[in-house]
Amino acid sequence: MLDDAWGIDFEAEVGVILDDAPMGVLEADAGQHIKLVTIINDVSLRHVIPGELGKGFGFYQGKPATAFAPVTVTPDALGAAWDGGKLIGPMHCWINGGAYGQPDCGVDMNFEFPRLIAHAACTRNLVAGTVIGSGTISNRDRTAGSSCIAEKRMIETIEEGAPKSEFLKSGDSVRIEFKTRDGHSPFGAIDQVVKKAG
Repeated sequence: MLDDAWGIDFEAEVGVILDDAPMGVLEADAGQHIKLVTIINDVSLRHVIPGELGKGFGFYQGKPATAFAPVTVTPDALGAAWDGGKLIGPMHCWINGGAYGQPDCGVDMNFEFPRLIAHAACTRNLVAGTVIGSGTISNRDRTAGSSCIAEKRMIETIEEGAPKSEFLKSGDSVRIEFKTRDGHSPFGAIDQVVKKAG
């Protein structure tokens, strides 16, 4: 059962879906295996993750089901919003209808998708349908806002000595939508409401 005490957070990310990528694929060749692009909400349970890491099991219990946008598109269909390695344009995030952030996916991405794919394929074949996530979209320019609550809480701690933003609770809503710089929404929006299961 979902519990508000678990520290429910959203994470707005870009995801790519691959065809068969062989083990050991080089970064220079990895981009050709990207067949579809979409956006995702990689939900995190912030208060569960530390205990799981302490047991040596990784993030598993702290990462419940990921949500995907209703539409995936080919890289070619994105035009200037795709540069071969990353998506370019703002990721708009709202909580309970209020704007939370709109960091640009094409700014400050430390590892572009070809490098992420090559790294993931170091010790295994990546079969068709494999999804690779970008990690949470974030810009060094803080005026862009945040695309996860944990980042905002960290900034509050640095600037004010303690976090003030609360994690999501039952009844809260999250909306995530990527828009190209000319305002087009190629993937549609992820709209979710936090609900207790049971």
